[in-house]
Amino acid sequence: MRVLATGLDGVVIIEPEVHGDERGFFQETWKSSSYHSHGLPAAFAQANVSRSAKGVLRGLHYQYQQPQGKLVSVFAGRIFDVAVDIRRWSSSFGQWAGVELSADNHRQLYIPEGFAHGFIVLSDSALFHYHCTTEYLPQFDAAIAWNDPDIKVKWPLAPESISARDRAAPYLRDVAFEHLPVPPE
Repeated sequence: MRVLATGLDGVVIIEPEVHGDERGFFQETWKSSSYHSHGLPAAFAQANVSRSAKGVLRGLHYQYQQPQGKLVSVFAGRIFDVAVDIRRWSSSFGQWAGVELSADNHRQLYIPEGFAHGFIVLSDSALFHYHCTTEYLPQFDAAIAWNDPDIKVKWPLAPESISARDRAAPYLRDVAFEHLPVPPE
């Protein structure tokens, strides 16, 4: 597998080995020893799947206590996936990285703890899969605005559907300090 830098510390694109022929393909989606040898988590606490229609935008979500690192991929369709650094102590605070993930390119994105995450569906629908380093804790769930003018994510298409929660999310500059990730000890 190849691991490619994105410009944000810890956010990496993973290009797994894909073995294919006329019958189809085989790909390891995660192997503890392989990922750990590249500095990625060797264990995950939770795995999730979501399915969304074209133009659905989800995010930018994060968990401010017990933050989650996420290994994300797409099993069907295409999305544009985004990570935003919301670690106040980071030199890249408020910066973002984005990449197209699809069933065809087999790419994965690893987003470490301390980042907000979101995506928009580019194909008719998409089946999105992600492993999380910690369990989801709804009492610490939060979001920042997908269209924050200070962050300036360049979404490749205008969203057609956004949840009420995501439409009401605050700009990063308006998030209370205690609702952002804390530095590791």
